[in-house]
Amino acid sequence: MTLDLPRTTDEILTTDLHLVQSFADLNALKQSGARTAIVAAEGAMVRDSDGNELIDGIGGLWCVNVGHGRREIIEAITEQLQTLDFYSTFYSFTHPAAAALSAKLAELAPGSLNKVYFGNSGSVANDSAVRILHHYYNRLGQPKKRLVLSRQGAYHGSTYLSIAMTTPEYSDGWSRAEGLVHYLRKPHYWHEGDGMTEAEFLDALMEDMRSRIETLGAENIACFVAEPIMGAGGVIVPPKGYHKRALEICRDYEIKYISDEVVTAFGRLGHFFASEAVFDIQPDIINTAKGLTSGYQPLSATIMSDEIHEVISGPGGSFLHGMTYSGHPAAAAAGLANIALMERDEIPQKAQVTGKLFEETLKGLEDIEIVGEVRGSHFMIGIELVKDKATKTLFDPDLNIGMMVAQKAQSKGLIARPLGHILILSPTLIMTPELIARTGAILRESILEVMASLKAA
Repeated sequence: MTLDLPRTTDEILTTDLHLVQSFADLNALKQSGARTAIVAAEGAMVRDSDGNELIDGIGGLWCVNVGHGRREIIEAITEQLQTLDFYSTFYSFTHPAAAALSAKLAELAPGSLNKVYFGNSGSVANDSAVRILHHYYNRLGQPKKRLVLSRQGAYHGSTYLSIAMTTPEYSDGWSRAEGLVHYLRKPHYWHEGDGMTEAEFLDALMEDMRSRIETLGAENIACFVAEPIMGAGGVIVPPKGYHKRALEICRDYEIKYISDEVVTAFGRLGHFFASEAVFDIQPDIINTAKGLTSGYQPLSATIMSDEIHEVISGPGGSFLHGMTYSGHPAAAAAGLANIALMERDEIPQKAQVTGKLFEETLKGLEDIEIVGEVRGSHFMIGIELVKDKATKTLFDPDLNIGMMVAQKAQSKGLIARPLGHILILSPTLIMTPELIARTGAILRESILEVMASLKAA
């Protein structure tokens, strides 16, 4: 069967008027030329409906780690659908793909993180982690332990609970679960350091954490949730040693530590999981999605410790949480094929080298007058654009400087993600040195041209 899809740009964008797009200015999308239709993809590139070949500088959205069009994953999904198209993992049912993927994740995850609950998005993974921990503490006779510690600048999803765990800027004008989540200081030294050394700033962050715990009462706090590197909050790398010291504080106060690796896992920082390999911690729960299937199927995983599972699986209770599509056969098959491909081609190991080249290439843009800071690690980079580098003064938000640079870059063959005054790059992990150099050159040209237009205005 051949699907009857719109083909031309006009047909696609006319049909698209019925689609509500995520995190978009819906009013702005009514304007002509505001939308781009992507119609094909291969490797590190995508093609729009006008035939333009573009470097996928955002990896779909942090997720197409192994690149587009990988036949191994497509064929694994097809074979699975031909064998078992769907069956749920509710009640006492299971199936080979979900069983095998859960075992593989337990093998890859650090320490005693051996039990896996599947969802279909990072939002669901983070939401599930909190719900599971609330049940865990109920089972232990500690029902007051419900509060969640998050951070200013965090992004943990868009469900009613996970958006509450996300920095307030992402829910401006919207409602969310109130009263459960409390925010710690943003760990962004460049903006928040206030003349301190980085070590002094780290001490201040840890003091803020201890003070907040003491104020709220450790007996009321279930968990602390943290991205190893903040993603959609601006690609913020915390001071060295931050996560290890935060985990020690959590242990002191008997608070569970959730590591949100929805972005950082599956090779983006050069390892299958970054928590232990990069940041030297073994959290109580790791949440992942995106790179788990490289975006070929929607799938997430909440990976919990044996100790948590032992409590929630004891006699006298049921696991009253579940999604119809948890562990979907095709999604699980995609995850297995994706991991097998990564292991065969040594993609995480290669990303340790090419990712550092990408990082160094983009950090070379800091010599431009309006580039205040280039931050991140490997294939996860944020470029902050400022009106005055010396004072770190930002451009007027109405100018939307990030969008100006992103549009200029797209016209030159690169998709980058604008986030106010920040430009985010999270490409596929198969970028060659030549594509990395081209990306850096396009960004330099685009920023300089936008800067020149501002001076001429």
